[in-house]
Amino acid sequence: MFFSPVRVSRSALNGYGYVPHIWSRFDAFDAAESRSQVESDDTSITLTLDVPGLSKEQLTIGIEGRIVRIASKDDAPRSFKATYKLGSDVDAAQSEAKLENGVLTLKFAKIAPESRQTLLTIN
Repeated sequence: MFFSPVRVSRSALNGYGYVPHIWSRFDAFDAAESRSQVESDDTSITLTLDVPGLSKEQLTIGIEGRIVRIASKDDAPRSFKATYKLGSDVDAAQSEAKLENGVLTLKFAKIAPESRQTLLTIN
């Protein structure tokens, strides 16, 4: 396995020139064929992948905290596996996936961080 570059929109770069909190890993077989793009805003992260030749019934998508795993099922005509670590936890119930013309679009709803601020009483 090796790491594949991820194309990222300027808004996701946050002025740093790179995105250290978003990475992907592909099987060598799929890296040459698959391209991905990540876009992020205040409320969501959108991941777009090329998965030609696969139908929605032949793909599984698992979300566990910040980790997203996409894989083809055993009966699929080709093998596909990808793992992404996102910059923040996502709400799986509010997230959605769409497959259209060989392009898989995943829109993950970000979970707003809870404030851990404690107010102190002045004596």
